[in-house]
Amino acid sequence: MDIYNVKDFGAVADGKTNCASPIQAAVDTANRAGGGVVLLPAGRYFSGSILLKSNVELRLETGAALISSLNEADILPFPADPSEEPIDGWNGGFFLGARDAENITISGQGVIDGQGGLVFQDADVDSGFHECPKRVAAFRPRMILFENVCNLTVRDVTLKDAAFWTLHMAGCRHVRIHDIQILNDDRGANNDGIDPDCCRDVVISNCIVHTGDDAIVLKSTAPMARRYGPCENILISGCILHSRDSALKIGTETYGIIRNVILSDCIVKDCSRGVGIWVRDGGTVEHIHVHHLTGAVRRYADAYDLPGAPGWWGKGEPIFISATPRRGKEDAFPGMIRDVSVSDVDMKCESCIFLGGEQNSPIERVRLREIHITLEKQGTQPGGLFDEQPSTRHIYPHRIPALYARHVQGLHLMDSSVQFVGKGEAWDGICTDTEACENINIAWI
Repeated sequence: MDIYNVKDFGAVADGKTNCASPIQAAVDTANRAGGGVVLLPAGRYFSGSILLKSNVELRLETGAALISSLNEADILPFPADPSEEPIDGWNGGFFLGARDAENITISGQGVIDGQGGLVFQDADVDSGFHECPKRVAAFRPRMILFENVCNLTVRDVTLKDAAFWTLHMAGCRHVRIHDIQILNDDRGANNDGIDPDCCRDVVISNCIVHTGDDAIVLKSTAPMARRYGPCENILISGCILHSRDSALKIGTETYGIIRNVILSDCIVKDCSRGVGIWVRDGGTVEHIHVHHLTGAVRRYADAYDLPGAPGWWGKGEPIFISATPRRGKEDAFPGMIRDVSVSDVDMKCESCIFLGGEQNSPIERVRLREIHITLEKQGTQPGGLFDEQPSTRHIYPHRIPALYARHVQGLHLMDSSVQFVGKGEAWDGICTDTEACENINIAWI
């Protein structure tokens, strides 16, 4: 492929000059030629938004840094379809992105820098623990947004210090995310790592994700579900995941179908939750398979008993599955979760395996095998809470068993064990606590 060096188009690698125009000119030229590599050699390139196009690879050489402007005038808004209603929560625009394109790659050993350090400020509102989410103090765009891109690859690059969602893909097909690093502030609000939203045929492998909000989260937002249908056929493997929310999350935006997901061979590194599966908006989550996870989950300081402190979701649950209505929508049908298997998990935690459905939306057919958990205090905060945010149930005191199940139809746990460490903690040695469950078979060893 032909190579288009951005310096040949006038880009200046001084970290100050806005290089959006020359970089965009290189992209447009490569696209008009039928494809090519837009090359950023070593240096620091400050830029406003860049719109990638079909058959173009953006390659960052070792030592290259592409730095996002935080000036709203430099940032492109999300493309709007005048035939549809505005998309709630999509304000802020994006730094890098593409829409209605194919054969796009971001590659190389360089860095894409979102300058989140200029956005997040520690307001010290959690009684001096310095653990709750930081205050958002400036305009912040998404780092990368791809919508309706077919044959998308992101490999090798480091995505650093995102100010908002890091890598958001909506309605994309044939996606490969390999060997990337996401290194964000782990107290940054809404700085999710990787967000496939109504995407199909996605492989995420061998990535290191260090962030504040969810590390990898699958969604089915309302506008994307209407445009692109199910989020399905997702394979995630070989990753190291750190987050003060969930390592892997499905939901809470569940307006459509999310199905056929495999998570395997990952390390969960001091997250608030290991795996979290929610339905809230009437959709269906099904055929989810998790195996070979190890690591630790814990509770961080949040708003429940620290007034004024913004909060994380999760109190140290290794597995969390929840089907319950949102607050203010008590009569709404939250959706269905069914056919979930989890096996070969070894994790230190501060709360239980949590399975919470409702009478009108029971969780169906959950199989747990070779789950080995150690309930042991690790964090700064007391336990004894169940956390079902966002929902009508919210957060409330509860004893902590090893396994809690409510309105589950078809639950099988076998070849699994629990150890309780520490006296006077929130757990009291109870292995199983069930409410309104049917067809359950629990066999701790």
